[in-house]
Amino acid sequence: MSTEFSTEVPTLEVRDLQTRFHTRGGVLPVVNGVSFTLRRGKVLGLVGESGSGKSVTGFSIMGLVDPPGRVEGGQVLFQGRDLTQLKPAERRALRGNRIAMIFQDPMATLNPVLRVDTQMMEAVHAHRKVSNTGARQQAANALTLMGIPSPEDRLRAYPHQLSGGMRQRVAIAIALLHGPDLIIADEPTTALDVTIQAQILSEMQKLVRETGTALIWISHDLSVVAGLADDIAVMYAGRIVEHGTVDQVLDHPQHPYTQGLIGSLPSANRRGARLKQIPGMAPNLLHMPAGCAFAPRCARASAVCETLPEMSRPRSDAPGHEVRCFQPGPAPVTTEELA
Repeated sequence: MSTEFSTEVPTLEVRDLQTRFHTRGGVLPVVNGVSFTLRRGKVLGLVGESGSGKSVTGFSIMGLVDPPGRVEGGQVLFQGRDLTQLKPAERRALRGNRIAMIFQDPMATLNPVLRVDTQMMEAVHAHRKVSNTGARQQAANALTLMGIPSPEDRLRAYPHQLSGGMRQRVAIAIALLHGPDLIIADEPTTALDVTIQAQILSEMQKLVRETGTALIWISHDLSVVAGLADDIAVMYAGRIVEHGTVDQVLDHPQHPYTQGLIGSLPSANRRGARLKQIPGMAPNLLHMPAGCAFAPRCARASAVCETLPEMSRPRSDAPGHEVRCFQPGPAPVTTEELA
């Protein structure tokens, strides 16, 4: 995906973000030093296994982390303003207006006992002083933007009267009501069938291309991210372990974890061969290994991996491609692949 938008100040710049959950068992470093930059009209795919910290990263940016979790360090610069330093009222004024979030479950957005028009008009009135007629027209326009047929009929419906795909489109339309500069989408198409998923992805691509909205798409599905994003950040155990353009990360993965994720896809395996899998399990955040968190599962691990690697460029010909690994490189070819 390619867009022409550019600006001197990034839409979003996350610097060394730290989010921890204080539990009876101990402190969990769920987001542990995450940094990235996102410019206008660009899409960042944030990928990783369940529990890698990608969703909490999104909630941390939005200021929606509930106790026992809290953001304890770093900066979240939205158009140059550090969101972590804003007063609650200032942050609420931005949330849903200039910054919006789309959740995996549309019912996290929609109230089951209120009609769609009531909910969408309330969202309009929360940030703008407009008449009911104007708010209703704005709601209908947002539904139309998402490719929803007969928007007036949908406005009069209750959420339970809509299909799952239609509910998710309405939830996305609510996020788009005020033309936000930044949208964070937390796996919003995971529960939908592939046809509806493709339609929603197409609408999101069109939105980004035409309006310059910056988008973070959180997902565990590399195939979705490959067709949508400009850049990919791969997370593991609370840290970004590889970051670069879609082509760099998917065509030339340098971190063993990224290679394991790609190798586990059915499309990446020879027909009839056993699916590849990453050995072992993700670490317990209460008992993180010293140094590289992936080392216990990594075939390349050595004594140097007992210290924490920093993000660095793995190849001289790949500007912008960074990897958190002491021994990056292409995945070895197996005898099964040679057969």
